[in-house]
Amino acid sequence: MRYTDSWRLGKAFTPVVRYLIFINAGISVFELLLQVNLATYFGLSPLNFWRGFFWQPVTYMFLHGGFFHLLINMFILWMFGTTLEATWGSRRFLKFYMICGIGAGLLNAAVTPGTVIPTVGASGAIYGLLMAFGILFPDQIILVWGIFPVKARIFVIGLGIIELLTALSTTHSNIAHFAHLGGMLFGLIYMKWDEGKRLLYAWRGEQRRRHDLKVVWNRDREREKLQKDIDALLSKINENGMDSLTDEERDRLTAASKKMRKWEEE
Repeated sequence: MRYTDSWRLGKAFTPVVRYLIFINAGISVFELLLQVNLATYFGLSPLNFWRGFFWQPVTYMFLHGGFFHLLINMFILWMFGTTLEATWGSRRFLKFYMICGIGAGLLNAAVTPGTVIPTVGASGAIYGLLMAFGILFPDQIILVWGIFPVKARIFVIGLGIIELLTALSTTHSNIAHFAHLGGMLFGLIYMKWDEGKRLLYAWRGEQRRRHDLKVVWNRDREREKLQKDIDALLSKINENGMDSLTDEERDRLTAASKKMRKWEEE
C-alpha cells in the first residue's frame, strides 16, 4: 500500500522517523550479530508484565520478529510518519507514537493476561499512525498493494473492522491483533481528546473576548454618562457660578472628574 502524494524517491526523512528507524534496525542488527533474543525480557509477555515486568509495554515496540517484520513496519512508519511529523512537529509526533505503542501493549496484556509468548514489533504504534492519518487526511488516496485506490478514511475504517473481526474469530495467531486495535483505539482517543482541548480553548478564548468587549462597552456607556453629568454641572457653574451647586452636586463633579482622569491615564 502507498499513498499517492508521497510515493516519490528521495522523500526526506523527518528527524524522529529517522531516529526510530535507526533504533529499530540497530537493535535487530545487534540481536543478529550477537545471536541473542531480547524478546525474552524486553518483548511484551502479558503474564510476565502482570508479574512485574512493567517496562515491557515500552521496550516491545523496538523489537521485531525477523527482517521482513522490521522492513514492513519501518516502511509504513516512513511512508505515513513523515507526513504526520511534518504536520505536527517532532515532539508531538513522538508523544503520539509512544502513547499509541504503549496503549497497544497495555490492551494486548489486558485481553490476554495469561499469555507467556512475547509480542514484539512497532505495529501497534504504526496502526495508531494510520488512524491519525485517516483523521487528518480523510480524502487522501491510498493505493492498496499499489493497485487499488482507496480514500484514507475508508482504508482506516476497513482496516479496523478487519482487525476486530480477526481478533474475535482467531484463538491462536502469531499476529497480535488486539495490539493493532489498541494502537488504533489510543490513536483515536488521543486525536479526539486533542480536538476537544482545542475546542475548549477556543470557547474559552471567545468567552474572554466577549467579556472584554462587554467591559469596554459598559465603560464607554459609563464614560458617556459621566461626561454628560459633568457638562451639565459645568454649564450650571457658567450660568450661575460655583455657589449655585449643592453639596451633592459638588461631590458628583469631583468624583466624576477623578474617574475620568483615571481612565485617561490607563
